[in-house]
Amino acid sequence: MLRWLIGGGREPQGLAEKSPLQTIGEEQTQNPYTELLVLRAHRDIVRFLVQLDDCRFASAGDDGIVVVWNAQTGEKLLELSGHTQKITAIITFPPLEACEEKNQLILTASADKTVIVWDCDTGRQVRKVSCFHSTVKCLTILQRLDVWLSGGSDLCVWNRRLDLLCKTSHLSDTGVSALIEIPKNCVVAAVGKELIIFKLVAPTEGSLEWNILEVKRLLDHQDNILSLVNVNDLSFVSGSHVGELIVWDVSDWTVQACERNFWTQLDTQQEIKLCQKPNDISIHHFTWDEENVFAAVGRGLYVYNLQMKRVIACQKTAHDSSVLHIARLPNRQLISCSEDGSVRIWELREKQQLAAEPLPTGFFNMWGFGRVNKQASQPVKKQQENTTPCSLELIGDLIGHSSSVEALHTGVYSEMQSTILAPRDPIL
Repeated sequence: MLRWLIGGGREPQGLAEKSPLQTIGEEQTQNPYTELLVLRAHRDIVRFLVQLDDCRFASAGDDGIVVVWNAQTGEKLLELSGHTQKITAIITFPPLEACEEKNQLILTASADKTVIVWDCDTGRQVRKVSCFHSTVKCLTILQRLDVWLSGGSDLCVWNRRLDLLCKTSHLSDTGVSALIEIPKNCVVAAVGKELIIFKLVAPTEGSLEWNILEVKRLLDHQDNILSLVNVNDLSFVSGSHVGELIVWDVSDWTVQACERNFWTQLDTQQEIKLCQKPNDISIHHFTWDEENVFAAVGRGLYVYNLQMKRVIACQKTAHDSSVLHIARLPNRQLISCSEDGSVRIWELREKQQLAAEPLPTGFFNMWGFGRVNKQASQPVKKQQENTTPCSLELIGDLIGHSSSVEALHTGVYSEMQSTILAPRDPIL
């Protein structure tokens, strides 16, 4: 059964002025999702949703607790309490080799400067690390090296027993905002407006200690980096506060492509202006498929084709406020959620191409009377060049939230019909 998990719970702050926005009627013939359950347990904003297995998922947020749910029934299975401040990162964690029982574990970081390993089968707190000097904002596991990394004001490398193996020097007061793994035992860390490449050096016969070395700094962004993802085996993509999307080569870390003008291109409609406020052009989130990167830019959605190296479709005002999270659905569909409390479903469709200009024929053409005026045709040609080959069409509006929707997640569970779970507000 395909279930959609949606987390939210914050009143929209500084909603932008109302702009022309697509609407859809009550007859949503292409929208198969309806609200099943409202799951109530959290006392503050729900920011994270993670699938544990085929039957369970976990939620976490600003109340500092983790709740484990039965994805089929909506039953609350466990409530994990141990953090004293909001949770800032959560990932599933490989079982410890020392444990006979291979239970499902998760790793959580908090603004209380701690990281905890939880047993999601028993609710037990397995291990806790409290030696951090700042909030850990991101976590990632390198299964090939059997280590995990935490990113805060510095970057730390740990084994699965939570022993600190090595760490960098102080990187930034603002800390590492995103972290991804790339080949050659390297990771990319987003620190402010810089991307820093680090290489992990495992113990050898000559050296029994781990080490983490800074290899290169990528300085092409002009503002703070908000989004960083691997899109395939060849590329990773970063997005900044001022709307810069950069595609990087995963091997030599060079720029493959760059898009900096989301808010000024594509649409011939002049009534929509997205560059009035910095937040209107911030890239908040990415998702991707084999061909495209889907970007949440300000209040809009953009589809960037990796092969063509251009935007092929967009909705400049997909929502009335910032789009916070997006996820892909089957059949070239996309789902987005926003600070304005809306959740919307879109479909990527190819536009019908304009018919080629017919060649003039007949007697008058012999003497040039039937030729098309070249100057008159230039604006048409320019307009065709500026148009996108595809469009994002609104096919569904999931109504139920009364405040900001922070997260979306999909998972495949049991053999039942497709449904949707829609947690709302501070309660999931």
